[in-house]
Amino acid sequence: MSKKGILLVNLGSPKSTKVSDVKEYLDEFLMDEKVIDYRWFFRALLVRGIILKTRPPKSAAAYETVWTPEGSPLIVITEKIKTKLQKLVDIPVEIGMRYAQPSIENGMRKLIEQGVTDIVLFPLYPQYAMSTTETVIDKAEEVRKKHFPNVRVNYVQPFYNRDIYIKCLADSIREKLPQDFDALQFSYHGVPERHIYKTDPTKTCNLNDCCSRENNPSHSFCYRHQCFKTTELVIQQLNLPKEKTIVSFQSRLGKDKWIEPYTDETLENLPKKGVKKLAICCPAFVSDCLETLEEISEEGKEEFLHAGGEQFHYISCLNDEDRWIEVIKTLCEEELKNFYLS
Repeated sequence: MSKKGILLVNLGSPKSTKVSDVKEYLDEFLMDEKVIDYRWFFRALLVRGIILKTRPPKSAAAYETVWTPEGSPLIVITEKIKTKLQKLVDIPVEIGMRYAQPSIENGMRKLIEQGVTDIVLFPLYPQYAMSTTETVIDKAEEVRKKHFPNVRVNYVQPFYNRDIYIKCLADSIREKLPQDFDALQFSYHGVPERHIYKTDPTKTCNLNDCCSRENNPSHSFCYRHQCFKTTELVIQQLNLPKEKTIVSFQSRLGKDKWIEPYTDETLENLPKKGVKKLAICCPAFVSDCLETLEEISEEGKEEFLHAGGEQFHYISCLNDEDRWIEVIKTLCEEELKNFYLS
């Protein structure tokens, strides 16, 4: 008799703000070939020969600004999501992180110890990217084949355009929008342009008009298209004029060309274009974390105000809002049904 279970997977976090812990986390994260997709020697040269010699103290200081008494905000929020979801379903729910602890292997093992044979794994990323969804699935399959070969795993697919998610996100943003604002900025995590080309099975992507074409087969794997589509659908729900909204991409690393426009440059230029009161959200993230709380809510605010902006309003992620938990439940239940079809 099979028994079902749910594994929620998020990015991960250092176990503390100690420089040594941050360095260990960054090493695992940046040495992932789906994150920095150089050949191993050149990736190691960049990460271990350059980045890890300078970045950990700076990153540790950044984590200090967002760390909670309970620990990493991303881990704490993901645990809260798990607790709320567990109250809504009658099967075991665990969490796993792609990097650091609790690991994907740890989460799978906990489920199996409860008798689970069929796992629905939910990568908590709305849009598909090789550095998020793809690396989670690759790691989960590696763990399954090595340690749990008799366990079946189904994966919740990217939900960037699903009606239930769009309504959930739009309702959340609507409640948090200030009454008076000049523009709403959607800041998504950036990726190198070459990642977009690598994940395009059609090899037709030009990082331009292809994102807006209808029924382009590359859209299922195009992070850039999916970000713009999420924005378009949310704007429709909010009934906002397109000219009052902006899409940008944050968190670029290194000197390679990343998808544009860049969030930091956009924040500096907006006041010159008459945008003095800005609201900003980060829909690539479902849980607030370093990239939203420090990079946008703190650094982004400083950049915007320094450039001449007057009001900066950060709109928090979905986190453990009840409506978001209901969306997770629905998406997991849909995937659970697929076990009966296989």
